[in-house]
Amino acid sequence: MTSKELLYIKTIAEEKSISKAARKLFIAQPSLSQSVQRIEEGLGTPLFTRTNSGLVPTYAGERYCHMATQILKMYEDFELEISDINNLRTGRIHVGITNHLGTLILARVLPEYKRICSYIEVYIHEESSTRLEQMIISGEIDFAIMHAPREQPQTLIHYDILGRDPFVIAIAPDHALIRKAIEKPGYPYPVLDLKLLKQEPFLMLRREQRIRQITDAVLTRAGISQPDIPLTLKNFETAQLLAAQGLGITLVPLQYSRIASPEYSPALLCIDEKYGAFWDLCIASLDNGFLSKADQLFIRAVKEQFGDMGTPA
Repeated sequence: MTSKELLYIKTIAEEKSISKAARKLFIAQPSLSQSVQRIEEGLGTPLFTRTNSGLVPTYAGERYCHMATQILKMYEDFELEISDINNLRTGRIHVGITNHLGTLILARVLPEYKRICSYIEVYIHEESSTRLEQMIISGEIDFAIMHAPREQPQTLIHYDILGRDPFVIAIAPDHALIRKAIEKPGYPYPVLDLKLLKQEPFLMLRREQRIRQITDAVLTRAGISQPDIPLTLKNFETAQLLAAQGLGITLVPLQYSRIASPEYSPALLCIDEKYGAFWDLCIASLDNGFLSKADQLFIRAVKEQFGDMGTPA
């Protein structure tokens, strides 16, 4: 059982297709099929079952993939240790980040990091927060720049909090509820009691996205456990644009609200702090896991730029 064989089976399980896995691995499909056949013959059991949705690991295949992920991570950690020994002359890091944080953070951090660590290969994985947590636990990435969960955090993950960003209400500029918002000291916009939104339609993001998870928890605290959701989206910018045009109301982090289109800008209202409407920018990594010197330098660069309440320094 070689590292190459472990990688073959792991990649097929991820791609659910031998042809797709072969392309990703840059090898011929017949060669990959023959390798899988040899591995299965050596183990005496099939590792995959063919279904309408693609190749699915058998129980033995699941166990093999789990072991493969752990062993490949051990190989990579060892390579990173060697990189440290070589004083960053070789090596690679795998960094996870959410799509929207990528647009805010990477352009500010990567140029300086590459100046310091010019020989280090950097792999960026842009996924949802939920997926990034899974990738940390499985060893696919070294750490992630994301927002910490408010409810039921992963016990295997350490969340190093960098700063806090409050959520605001994005609403059509001519909406009648704006007149019920109250100016309060310490808030950048008038404050509207969330309970007044009980009969309003909401534009929501998908459940695996952290913004949606925070929104659900905040509305539940306001007594809106089953909001009217006529539209579910993936992009918060689209949700803001549609809210500006009166299709519904959406909650969005204050930092993200500044990316609204000038042509279709919603009115913004603050949420009383009693509802706990905020999220925390963090560096998430495996609890007691190994972080190389290259990892630590990247994390330090992020903290230097974004360690002040989640906003650029």
